[in-house]
Parts: sequence; C-alpha cells; structure tokens
Amino acid sequence: MRVLFDHNIPQGIASSLKEHDVTIAVDLGWESISNGELLTQAEAAGFDVMLTADKNICYQQNLKNRRIAIVLLTNSTWRDVVPYIERIVAGINAARAGSFAEAEIPLPPKRPFVR
Repeated sequence: MRVLFDHNIPQGIASSLKEHDVTIAVDLGWESISNGELLTQAEAAGFDVMLTADKNICYQQNLKNRRIAIVLLTNSTWRDVVPYIERIVAGINAARAGSFAEAEIPLPPKRPFVR
C-alpha cells in the first residue's frame, strides 16, 4: 500500500510501516497545497492512504468518490504517538478507498502548576 504522510506527521512512524511504501508530502513539495488539491494529487500519484493530523480535513473533504483513504491522528506529538504505533499501523492496514478513520492518540495528563 502506498502511504502519504502529511507535513504534520512524525516521520518516525514510517519505520513501523515497512510493508508499505511511505512518502512524505514535504519530499514531493506538497506541504503548502490545500487539502482538496493534496488529495487529488495524491490519488493521481497512486497513493492509497494519507496519514494526517489535520482535524479539519474530515469536515472539509467528501471522500465518497475518492480512491484514497484518510487516517487521522488526533495527536501528532512524537512522545505521545510512540505508545500507539500499533493503533496507527492497524488503521492504515484497515483503510479502504474513500474511507476515513481516526487513530486516537490521547493527550498526556496535565501536570499541576506548582509555584
């Protein structure tokens, strides 16, 4: 499966996707194009899945007639993502054309402010 990492995805996740062909949007010069155009170009280039942390994409894009799937990370901070790598991999493996899935990555608990 060909996977496109949006510009906001930690690149370290790629090492857990060895059975997939991973490309980073920045490497293609696609980091500043709009979501709709990004999905169109990704489909034209043969990508099957886009991994993103852009929480607005599910409201902005209709995937009904798309050939690409989207997997959304709810948190893309590397230290928070690491314990949930298997959840991300499972979301990518289960992705099908025109689907949207969320890989929930919880935020760490807030530390109390101490003076």
